[in-house]
Amino acid sequence: MSMPDHAHDEMAAAPRPPGGPMPRFEAAIVPKSSIAGRALMAVVAIMTFLASLTTGAVMLVQAAAGEWQSEVAREVTIQIRPAPGRDLDAAVNQAVDIARAQKGIAEVRPYSREESGRLLEPWLGSGLALDDLPVPRIIVVRLASDGGHDVAALRQAITALPGASLDDHRGWVERMRAMARTAIAGGAAVLALMFVVTVLSVAFATRGAMANNKPIVEVLHFIGAKDGYIAGHFQRHFLALGFKGGAIGGGAAIALFAAAQLLSDWFLATAGGDQVSALFGSFSIGVAGYLAVALQVGLVSIVTAVTSRRTVRQTLAEMT
Repeated sequence: MSMPDHAHDEMAAAPRPPGGPMPRFEAAIVPKSSIAGRALMAVVAIMTFLASLTTGAVMLVQAAAGEWQSEVAREVTIQIRPAPGRDLDAAVNQAVDIARAQKGIAEVRPYSREESGRLLEPWLGSGLALDDLPVPRIIVVRLASDGGHDVAALRQAITALPGASLDDHRGWVERMRAMARTAIAGGAAVLALMFVVTVLSVAFATRGAMANNKPIVEVLHFIGAKDGYIAGHFQRHFLALGFKGGAIGGGAAIALFAAAQLLSDWFLATAGGDQVSALFGSFSIGVAGYLAVALQVGLVSIVTAVTSRRTVRQTLAEMT
């Protein structure tokens, strides 16, 4: 009757002389290919993919919000409210002349009565008779991109006109900033949860691998192997698993973002594509986004290796 391989190893093992070299093994202490290892690699790949998607989505939202803020901040709106005996056309022309006389003004566009009425269609619907409604006249003032404008002086000059007011869209800008901050905070929370799940998965997988290789670990202890030597083998094993899983997940996320950018460029000339581009930009995360995904792959690998080493040391301390 043949004896198990680990029994032969235990019988052949002898205490190592103090200071002598560590024995060399033909096979790895931790099997390179196992069901548990492949399952852990799949978990790491999925977590890295989701983390990369979250990072890319946050970067897209932040970039789109920045563009919206820039566009909104470069425009101010003048309203001329109707009143009995007030000549709206003359008041609009006077407000346009005042706005154009200010410094740092790139464009002044007064809206006609029909155009001002169409602005109410999303709320009141189309086909309504607006003749009897006190619809204000709108003047859109676009500020120069190189600065030099004085919104406070423009406001003071406009508000001197009867029934005139100026809106610098400060409330919209604050809402966009709050939305961007919320998106960043939510993305950071999701990333933190994903890394926690990854750490727990690696810890469980490491304990399972040590349980399956307990006879080998005991033999290594018997011949004088240090905890750091044993932990190093597990660390290298799980570092490779983490890097492979992270590369698969990160590569899939990069491919998805690249495909989304190509589709966005393909449909850019269509009406739907223009609306999507206005909301979300070009779906391009840029070089910074791809570097962030690559850094996440490296971070996942490091977290996997460090978690495995700490788990091995804790388990060895419990065994002794």
